[in-house]
Amino acid sequence: MSDDLAVRVRRLEDILAIQQLFIDYGSALDAGEFHDYARVFAEKGELHLGPIGTAVGRPAIEELMSRTMSGRVGTSFHIVSSPQITFVDDDHATSQVMWTVVHRQKDGEPKLTMMGRHIDHLVREHGTWKIASRRGLIDLPSEFRNQSIDNGR
Repeated sequence: MSDDLAVRVRRLEDILAIQQLFIDYGSALDAGEFHDYARVFAEKGELHLGPIGTAVGRPAIEELMSRTMSGRVGTSFHIVSSPQITFVDDDHATSQVMWTVVHRQKDGEPKLTMMGRHIDHLVREHGTWKIASRRGLIDLPSEFRNQSIDNGR
């Protein structure tokens, strides 16, 4: 394989690995598997989710999500979509994804409750792509439009 082809194949593999990272994030969150959720972050990863809280490092991320989201398992579902990935170099990238939360109401009917974006810094850590930092932005409901869910940090 030529060097040029190898570089292109590697980049495609990186894109697929990052897209899988976003899928794993949403799946672990909705299943209440907060240990697995924390593992999509780098060892010293940062999570900034405003009213939910801020955490640095996998143990703190797992604790934050366990404390704030455990009662919601099975009642809310996160759709992560429209990934935009920009490579800084071979081991660093930035991304933006859209997220949508659908809540199961008491009568079992779905209700769209929030939409927004995550702004990420990604890093290849020990050969695997991880989220180095994630900051959330709310687009809907309208009263929160363009507000950071981490209060602008």
